[in-house]
Amino acid sequence: QKVKDSMRVLLPVLLNKSHDSYDKIRAILLYIFSTNGTTQENLDKLIQNVQIESDSDMIKNWKYLDVPVISSFVAQQHKYRRRDRSSEETFQLSRWTPVIKDVMEDAIENKLDSKDWPYCSRCPPTWNGSGAV
Repeated sequence: QKVKDSMRVLLPVLLNKSHDSYDKIRAILLYIFSTNGTTQENLDKLIQNVQIESDSDMIKNWKYLDVPVISSFVAQQHKYRRRDRSSEETFQLSRWTPVIKDVMEDAIENKLDSKDWPYCSRCPPTWNGSGAV
């Protein structure tokens, strides 16, 4: 069943004193993942009310893994073009393919965009096409 107001469900969990700070960070991250980011003000309020200021970097550093933590960050970032993997064989529990697999395959095939990957997209002068360098 889809949660209509996730903040209403999240707040009692965050304000519960019996949960440790790591569980509260996990709950905030699940909220951020489910809503595709949040505003900076909302995130600051959550961190302050839950009293996890010292561990707030655990939440904010997800932006370096291309997770839209802050909603305004979503508009600025460039989404990586995904490969079509519908014809590949999948296992029952692992249908999702991480983005890093597409990036690594493009790096091996020398297909990375030079704008997004300036240090990885050009072949060295001794390239002979035999594999990844």
